[in-house]
Amino acid sequence: MPRIEPLPWDALSPEQLHRFKVSIEQGGSPPEKTASLILAYAEHNHVPDDGDRHFNYPRHLLGGRLLEMLRIRSAQLGGCEPCSQARKVASITDDVVACLSPTLRDDLSLRERRALNFLDLLAGDHHKIDDAVYRGLAEVFTTAEIVELGKTCGAMIGTHRFIHTLDPFGDAPPVIKYDPAQIGVTWSELHGEPNNV
Repeated sequence: MPRIEPLPWDALSPEQLHRFKVSIEQGGSPPEKTASLILAYAEHNHVPDDGDRHFNYPRHLLGGRLLEMLRIRSAQLGGCEPCSQARKVASITDDVVACLSPTLRDDLSLRERRALNFLDLLAGDHHKIDDAVYRGLAEVFTTAEIVELGKTCGAMIGTHRFIHTLDPFGDAPPVIKYDPAQIGVTWSELHGEPNNV
């Protein structure tokens, strides 16, 4: 059984149910094996009214301070200097982010420490994320928050690593030069050829 029990089919909204059925019909995972039934925990329409929204994640269940700490820690791990230096939430000062390693800080809340530890493990050795890690998360996060934490950390880690590969402050000539015709189009649209070149 997965570490997070999938939602039962009768707990899905009509939209989710339709989407999953179409996916399965098109060759997706069988109903009892789909990770989508776990990811569905994080689908929500409400925005927490806690006055702590992060403008990059306005509908997120996690608070702005925690998201900003995760964003900066991910940038630190990925070597993304611009993101490491930017501050998008007022309560996150240079002192707060000077060392975001969760094992070296005792002034962070339990939620912050466990979320940062999860991000560190996901970035460094995701095989170490075991039952104990999930039990610890469940002590301070809802299942929906855990799923959002995982999806958010994964996206942050990948984005920061991608940005690092772009070398945004490099001084060499660009490998790919600006071409206004390439904004927001596919290869097929640009060249009138199929995408399978």
